[in-house]
Amino acid sequence: MSYEILLALTLFAFVSSATPGPNNMMLLASGANFGFVRTIPHMLGIGIGFGFMIFLVGLGLMQVFDAYPVSRTILTVVSVIYMLWLAWKIAHAAAPEGRKTGGNPLTFLQAAAFQWVNPKAWSMALTAITLYAGDRSAWAVGSVALVFAAVNIPSVSIWTVLGREMRRFLTSPARLKLFNWGMAVLLLLSLYPVLVPQAG
Repeated sequence: MSYEILLALTLFAFVSSATPGPNNMMLLASGANFGFVRTIPHMLGIGIGFGFMIFLVGLGLMQVFDAYPVSRTILTVVSVIYMLWLAWKIAHAAAPEGRKTGGNPLTFLQAAAFQWVNPKAWSMALTAITLYAGDRSAWAVGSVALVFAAVNIPSVSIWTVLGREMRRFLTSPARLKLFNWGMAVLLLLSLYPVLVPQAG
C-alpha cells in the first residue's frame, strides 16, 4: 500500500468513524449516563470489533452478498429491528429519581457484536474494502482492518468525551430523561443516510 493510498484510507477512516451514526449516538448517551471510564470497553469493542468485521467481510462475506442479494435485505431488516430495541433502551436509561441511571454501559463483546447489526458499519466496511482492498487479498484486507481499528478508537472517543461533558447540564432526572429520549430519536435518524439509498 503506497503512502498516498494509506493517507487516503486514514482520512476516510477518520471521517466515516467520527461522523454521526449509531455507534457515536450510543457513545454520546453512554458518556452522559455512565462517564468516560465506564464507557472505555464500549469504545474498544467498537474499534476492535469493527476491524475484525472488516477482515471477515473482505475475506468472504462480500461474496455471499454478491451471490445472494436478498441476504442484504434480510440483514437490513434485522438491523432496523435491533436499532428500535436499542433506541428504546436508551430512552429508558434514566432512573425515575436521582442522578443514578438504570442499566449498564455496553460491554466490549456487546459493542463488538453490535457492529454486525449496524447498517452504517456495514456500509463503511463494504465501501472501504471496495476502494482500498479491491483484490481482496488477506494483506490488503488486513491492512484496511488495522487502519480502521487504529483510527476508530480515538475518533469515537470524541463523542464519549462530549457526552461526559454534558453531564454537568443533566443534573436533574427530567433533563437526563429528555436527553436520553433525544439520543434515542437521533439514533434512529442516523439510519436515514444508510437506508434511503436502498429504498431508492
